[in-house]
Amino acid sequence: MLQFIARRILATIPVLIGVTLITFILVNVVPGDPITAMMEKRADPATVAKLRHEYGLDAPLYLQYLRFLGHAVEGDLGKSFRTKQPVTQAIMEHFPATVKLAVSSMLVALILGLAVGIISAVKQYSWFDHGSMILALAGISAPIFWVAIMLQILFGMYWKVLPISGYTGWRSMVLPAVVLGSRYAASIARLTRSSLLETTRQDYVRTARAKGLSERVVIFKHALKNAIIPVVTVIGLQIGGLLTGAILTESVFGIPGLGRLAIDAINHRDFPLIQGTVLFTAVIYVLSNLVVDISYAYLDPRIRLE
Repeated sequence: MLQFIARRILATIPVLIGVTLITFILVNVVPGDPITAMMEKRADPATVAKLRHEYGLDAPLYLQYLRFLGHAVEGDLGKSFRTKQPVTQAIMEHFPATVKLAVSSMLVALILGLAVGIISAVKQYSWFDHGSMILALAGISAPIFWVAIMLQILFGMYWKVLPISGYTGWRSMVLPAVVLGSRYAASIARLTRSSLLETTRQDYVRTARAKGLSERVVIFKHALKNAIIPVVTVIGLQIGGLLTGAILTESVFGIPGLGRLAIDAINHRDFPLIQGTVLFTAVIYVLSNLVVDISYAYLDPRIRLE
């Protein structure tokens, strides 16, 4: 197990380098000067040249990139052009809001998705099965900003039971969690249903039923554990996406998370902040995938990671 983890961590190094390189190229090919954007109308050639030298933007691109990599290895992601705040500090200040949104959304997604998927598989072709799968398809297809606005109008403006924006407490997280969690719940429900239906047709499940075991024991003790493996893969990727910031949800509800931080950095061409948030996002995705791979061995002992 330790050898597998070590190999996976080593394999992520070129992935992270590739992510930083692509991000660096993209932010530098986009037209516009970050120093001019930062100074707005106060910019004059002498001051712009002085600031470009101060931030190292007058150096060749390859030197800028190597300098960024060297500092990143030491844990220094630079300072924001706009706020002069260390990028690492800015990310850590915005990350807790994203974590709260991610955890609450994933709880909604897991409870709804697994429950609906299991019931739909057990009651295949029933009215519940057809209705839930139609709702799941609608949940996946509906634009997330439209769902968010509809819930804001309904619960915030019409019934006035929940705040429609801001970050003031647990009540302000209810609507964002429902909006984001229901979208992920739809994909979890569909995948849980299809995977469980396929698993219940296996010989060992038929044998368990032939022994006279109750349907509940057959489903939850024998079938679900193997059926959940592909679902865990999707959940792991979803957690990575949630932890790195749901941009639209955070923007609509005014949550100061990583998504809004990244959008502000892009709008102001804040190179260090853009590169820092992208690198942090990539690390979260890598760690999420590693946890998912390790969990396979515990869910199915037949899987050997070494």
